[in-house]
Amino acid sequence: MLSKILALAALLGPAAAQVVGKETTETHPKMTWQKCSASGSCSSVSGEVTIDSNWRWVHDKDGYTNCYSGNEWNSTICNDDKTCASNCAVDGANYSGTYGASTSGNALTLKFITEGEYSTNIGSRLYLMAGADKYQMFTLLGNEFTFDVDTSKLGCGLNGALYFVSMDEDARYGTGYCDAQCPRDLKFINGEANAVGWKESSNDQNAGVGQYGSCCTEMDVWEANSISTAYTPHPCTTVGQHRCEGDACGGTYSATRYAGIKDFYGPGMTVDTNKKFTVVTQFIKGSNGQLADIKRFYVQNGKVIENPESTIEGNSGNSITEEFCKTQKTAFNDQDTFNDKGGMAQFSKGVAAPMVLVMSLWDDHYSNMLWLDSTYPTDASPDEPGKGRGTCDTSSGVPSDIEESQASSQVIYSNIKFGPIGSTFKQP
Repeated sequence: MLSKILALAALLGPAAAQVVGKETTETHPKMTWQKCSASGSCSSVSGEVTIDSNWRWVHDKDGYTNCYSGNEWNSTICNDDKTCASNCAVDGANYSGTYGASTSGNALTLKFITEGEYSTNIGSRLYLMAGADKYQMFTLLGNEFTFDVDTSKLGCGLNGALYFVSMDEDARYGTGYCDAQCPRDLKFINGEANAVGWKESSNDQNAGVGQYGSCCTEMDVWEANSISTAYTPHPCTTVGQHRCEGDACGGTYSATRYAGIKDFYGPGMTVDTNKKFTVVTQFIKGSNGQLADIKRFYVQNGKVIENPESTIEGNSGNSITEEFCKTQKTAFNDQDTFNDKGGMAQFSKGVAAPMVLVMSLWDDHYSNMLWLDSTYPTDASPDEPGKGRGTCDTSSGVPSDIEESQASSQVIYSNIKFGPIGSTFKQP
């Protein structure tokens, strides 16, 4: 059995004590994307994807005993975090059969519920890689990122999210995740387990919350289903990945998401979510060399569609600028957490450095995704600025319901392009 275990110090960085299991051969699905030049010419890049380690089978390195089962750690194997990491192996993945993730050419399909041989999988989170052991890194400042997406099979309560985070480059088995919410549901952080003090979720049979969280700058390029969409920059006071502890992690998962235009995006609307469309996001550099503007375009049926102008009084504009963020907080009567974390100047440091591309599909055990597609908080008026986020009922999105009724849901990301401003699509 030991001959089947490969010690891999690079799995979680130089200090890692984890090992990699070899019961399931790890073969990354291949996925091409395009790198474009200022002239507008694009060349194909051979990439691959890997699934996050949180989804993988974790077992004792000398056998088949689960280190983590359901939403509980094995207290015998994992009596402390460092020992747990050295005793437990993170295994390879059967991408299609277990996790419902498959690629074809330049497309990645993520299925919501997959009935595997040994378990039922719910959602997934994958990363684009530059090879077997390194994530593909993208420096967004001064560039634009374009992709096609099909959200036609994503109903209320689901989120097909594509975004960038300031993770470290070196990894193999989907390790090292972080984001601006400082998630504490990660099984391993900084080469150690997150087992001590772990509290099982009361409404998620696969998850819990540990003592530690993992923080970094995050750019939500795309959070969406067929009803609503949002794109949001999240600065952190420390740009790169770092571990936090307990309440100091903060990380409100839903209270600071905001409303928008109600007749622009959806089935049969200007951007028709019954059909595939293209999403373009530009990270425009100002004269001072810092990020000045994040602009959004859509392309569908050969037509370029600009992001609509805000209809909120005192909060004009159709893109994310420093001024837009400030006036939005005032209009919505919200705490200005964006500028509390350093605002556009601090966020600019994140997109000026390489970031990792994340592609995911998930449901929300914290607030039923109402912050994205319904009225939130639920006792507010949908006509109040910042409260009406979509047409889904406030009773929708309960994970136990949609995991049964929307089990066949899926999202498809495809035709990724990256390059200087104006290189990935024809501007109006």
